[in-house]
Amino acid sequence: MRILKTAVLALCAVLLVSSAGFAADTVKIGLLVPLTGPAAADGTSALYSVQIALDQVNAAGGVLGKQVELVYYDDRADAKEAVALAHKLIEQDKIAAFVAGSYSLPTRAVAPIFQEEEIPLVAAYAIHPDVTRAGDFCFRNGFLGMVEGKAAGYTAHKLLGGKTVALLTSDNDFGRTLVEGFKEYASKFAPDLKIVSEQAYPFSEKDYKPYLSKIKELNPDVIFASGYYFQTGPLLRQARELGIQSKILGEEGADSPKLMEIAGDAAEGFYIVTNFDRDDPRPVVQGFLAEFRNRHKFEPDMVGASAYDAFMIIMDGMKTAGSTDGKKVRDAIAAVKDYNGLTGIIGGFDEIGEVVKPVQVQVVKEGLFRHFGVVTDPELIKP
Repeated sequence: MRILKTAVLALCAVLLVSSAGFAADTVKIGLLVPLTGPAAADGTSALYSVQIALDQVNAAGGVLGKQVELVYYDDRADAKEAVALAHKLIEQDKIAAFVAGSYSLPTRAVAPIFQEEEIPLVAAYAIHPDVTRAGDFCFRNGFLGMVEGKAAGYTAHKLLGGKTVALLTSDNDFGRTLVEGFKEYASKFAPDLKIVSEQAYPFSEKDYKPYLSKIKELNPDVIFASGYYFQTGPLLRQARELGIQSKILGEEGADSPKLMEIAGDAAEGFYIVTNFDRDDPRPVVQGFLAEFRNRHKFEPDMVGASAYDAFMIIMDGMKTAGSTDGKKVRDAIAAVKDYNGLTGIIGGFDEIGEVVKPVQVQVVKEGLFRHFGVVTDPELIKP
């Protein structure tokens, strides 16, 4: 009996050593994405893109001589779910850093948790300012709503030549912040740009014709119609059914191949401000596009590109720091300058962790987002 007990204890010791050795031999990065529910297309794109980045890093030898392990969960774009999963990533999975691949609501909820644990967080595309306000371990690779709103104002005014504009936006944090940025641009930089209408629709809206009918009577040069792809797609289709001829401008929430599926031909000539230029000739961009299309047989989007960059920024931070220690990685990310990102040349992060980089303008041509312009004015793109 004593021999058996000794053997069992020895076996347990071996298993513990093996388990500890495995953990020590990999660098774990956490990821939360919405894989079910209305945001599933965005979450799937983010996951697929991070997996491409992961494979590229590991094929090149990993980081600091170790392979990188991705631990991901479906947060369903739900804040309560995200909080529970954040604790699991920290306490059970023992991650070294975190990619926030979800929307603002869950990302805002988990940012203070990672801040308290001093685990670096890079948000891919959540736009709410509270994400980085959580503290100095929290960074954002996507744009603040105010930045994107100002860029939309510039695009409507300078690139599309608009003199009159109607605002039609989703009535949530995302939509309200974008409109605030658009109006700030108009008041500071474009006194000749007249906002003739301002309307907001409920997040769950399906029928946009009552709003669009009012806009049609005003016949503005440009409609700034902000919303997610599942909102903007039907909106575009209904606008064209009403015979509206105004140019329609959206933002990164509509940057998805699902938009084309929903809107069909009505998507042609639709403009967006976003952070991903599919026509950027740099190898990092064209290589990613080719790999994503080959693996998944559909078009990549801004969400995926932003998540790819968030992961790679963490990898770059660990390599620069020569460590996976949270404080050292945090300092390395904060010091990033002119990083060759998939979503552009990232000038760096400001004092509160907000990215500084150009805003891309895309237009739908033959069912694909293509290059139309870029916003580089420091007064507009700096948070």
